[in-house]
Amino acid sequence: MIFENQIYKIKHHFNIIFFDFLIIKNIMYWTLELASHLEDAPWPATKEELIDFAIRTGAPLEVVENLQQLENGEGEVFESIEDIWADYPRDDEDFYWNRDEYEL
Repeated sequence: MIFENQIYKIKHHFNIIFFDFLIIKNIMYWTLELASHLEDAPWPATKEELIDFAIRTGAPLEVVENLQQLENGEGEVFESIEDIWADYPRDDEDFYWNRDEYEL
């Protein structure tokens, strides 16, 4: 139990340092977990509408910060999450690329 506690503390400390670095460097990053908070967004949407949606639905602060960093023209409309994160996996094929090969 003590060992698990130490690992948790190290991971937590690393995450704080890592996210502080990203914020200082103004680097936008996406994960599946963060992007999932925008799946039910009112697409198509402007940057301001997406920020408002993220705040109203209680998305993590990282989602709001990423949306604020988007570079777009005034009133530019995003059609889907792929316009924000081009590598967003849309279907099971992305997760199970060749799963028949790995099944026992």
